[in-house]
Amino acid sequence: MKRLLIAALVLGATAVHGQEYPAKPIRMLVPFAPGGAVDTTARVLAQAMQQRVNWQFVVENRPGGNGFIATTAVAKAPADGYTLLMAHTGEFAVNPALFDNMPYELERDFAPITMVSDAPMLYLAKAQAPFNNFRELIAAAKAKPGTITFGSAGNGSINHLAGEWLAQAAGIQLVHVPYKGGAPAAAAVAAGDVDFGVMAVPGALPHMKSGRGKVIGISTAKKSPLDASWATPRDAGIPDLDASIWVGLFAPKGTPQAVVDRINKEVRSTLSNEDVKRRFVDTGAEAVGMTPAEFLARIKADAERYKRVVQKAGVKPG
Repeated sequence: MKRLLIAALVLGATAVHGQEYPAKPIRMLVPFAPGGAVDTTARVLAQAMQQRVNWQFVVENRPGGNGFIATTAVAKAPADGYTLLMAHTGEFAVNPALFDNMPYELERDFAPITMVSDAPMLYLAKAQAPFNNFRELIAAAKAKPGTITFGSAGNGSINHLAGEWLAQAAGIQLVHVPYKGGAPAAAAVAAGDVDFGVMAVPGALPHMKSGRGKVIGISTAKKSPLDASWATPRDAGIPDLDASIWVGLFAPKGTPQAVVDRINKEVRSTLSNEDVKRRFVDTGAEAVGMTPAEFLARIKADAERYKRVVQKAGVKPG
């Protein structure tokens, strides 16, 4: 009887904690500098949550170290729901494939809360490239193996892996040219220094508008809400390629389940708002929202895919 009473009290306290949460501002750490996709997602969500349920967020940028700095800081933070991590595909699906000694582990150190947004990457070719779509690119690459170059934001970046994945899935040889960031890689395409590049939608838009870049296709199996005319790999008979830049919310392992569930519920409700959906589309992304279990399953599936790409291509981190 005494054990039952203690258990009931613990469960009751947890439930109350979940109902009262949050009682103070929530820190949201971002592993990148202001202005990028993860930072933008964090700020769009923070503003929308404040408007809808009056939750106060403090977005804290801690860039550097391949995302390790912010990610390990959250892993070591108190598991009370007041320090969260807004991270992307790189921290949990790519880094484990690139680095032998990781300072954190997904299931050991974190409680995934929900995917917030998901965005395709664009395969953007220089204006004078002799190919205009996936099929023509593949034909050109097979005609002259190892002569077509593609740029990315750096060795081991999600953009780099999406290029290697395309080559592997299509059975072609491409030459990777790494740059120090997405903007220089996009500029290289516009200048004609490489045949095409793999980049996030916002980085490609200025060069598309100027006419110095043309879209060959997108990296996801699903059509983009930004432009349904962009071809998917499946449109060109490449069913195995499905790479995206997702951004999601994480809490330290041990955060009370009632708190995780509360955050998940309120974030997903916020993401279902039509105005919020439009805000994400404006950034080239799609508002998502998942259960913690669905999010964990997606991360693990992506990690397996990128591990295969990295091993087959012999990719090393930049």
